[in-house]
Amino acid sequence: MTLTAVSTAAAFRVPILHDPAPLSRPTVISLFAGAGGTALGFDHAGFDHVLLSEIDNDAVATLAANRPEWTVTHGDVTDIDFTPFYDQVDVVEGGFPCQAFSYAGNRQGLADTRGTMFFEFSRAIAQVMPKVFVGENVRGLLSHDKGRTIVTMLDELSAIQDPSTGASYRIGYRIVKSQDHFVPQNRLRVIIVGVRSDVGDTTFFPKDQQQLYTLEDAIGDRPQGDGQAYSEAKHAVLDMVPAGGHWRDLPDNIAKSYLGKAYYGSGGRTSIARRLAWTKASPTLTCSPAQKQTELCHPDETRPLNVREYARIQTFPDNWHFAGGIGSQYRQIGNAVPVNLGFFLAQAVRAMLGETEPIDSGYVEQATPTDLYTGAPDTVGT
Repeated sequence: MTLTAVSTAAAFRVPILHDPAPLSRPTVISLFAGAGGTALGFDHAGFDHVLLSEIDNDAVATLAANRPEWTVTHGDVTDIDFTPFYDQVDVVEGGFPCQAFSYAGNRQGLADTRGTMFFEFSRAIAQVMPKVFVGENVRGLLSHDKGRTIVTMLDELSAIQDPSTGASYRIGYRIVKSQDHFVPQNRLRVIIVGVRSDVGDTTFFPKDQQQLYTLEDAIGDRPQGDGQAYSEAKHAVLDMVPAGGHWRDLPDNIAKSYLGKAYYGSGGRTSIARRLAWTKASPTLTCSPAQKQTELCHPDETRPLNVREYARIQTFPDNWHFAGGIGSQYRQIGNAVPVNLGFFLAQAVRAMLGETEPIDSGYVEQATPTDLYTGAPDTVGT
């Protein structure tokens, strides 16, 4: 398999991966599609989208503007009947929102969790019975409720069974670091995968890559774009911070005034008054680059990263445009799965689908579900 880059700017030195000649074109349903990060990664890997689901108006407009040929269902996923897709789709994937989970012993136990989006993800899998599924969430999922939440999820997914054939799923999960997959960002995510038992007995994840990219690789050519601006007072404070620095680089009286009570708190708080460094990867992008607790100030210029810089760091190509106001565009990008990570996940899916071609990106094996979780909540994620 030959991989090529589809970057649209010569100075954008992070390759946006693309498989120009896939051996096959598996089908995929993308849930909670957002601005299309994972979906575009799967698209670049040679997958055909049967359906995408998204509730946010601006995100739906983003998908329609960039991929008008995609079938996007605009609305609440709870209203979708997936049974017409039964045994007709190869992959179901989605970055389900993580809401608070209850557990047995807290009021109604599992009954309280049925309204969360994870269970809509699970319902879609049960109705479609795809050959492979892929779920994505924040790293904190593993420690949520002392590990009980991830156990609840894995138990739910393990219980899915095809009513006609009796097939179930071999399930695995692991933390994946985006920077190890051609993404210039320190972004850790939990990836949950399952392969249907009549398709395979091994789950695969992308192998870490040796090539790491920095902020300079992504935005060193200073791409133009709309963006937020600092107030005059905040600009004056951040103007004192050197590249790679944060609030501790401020004069003590300025730091006390800027942080307020947080100045006397515990922890490093190194994301406050933070200016990024060219020679390092970006921290995890949030829904806004100007939030005081998670500042993302440009390395040289005293301003927040602009929308196009945000998109570059998430490895969206320069011709991928975002609908809505500035705040909505930042939020769509910040919530997305990086496109290149989506590509590598799609290549690991090809391995689970049984394709025998060498996968240039590599993959690592997870053998059995019991290797991955014990069912004992207090030991999960340790």
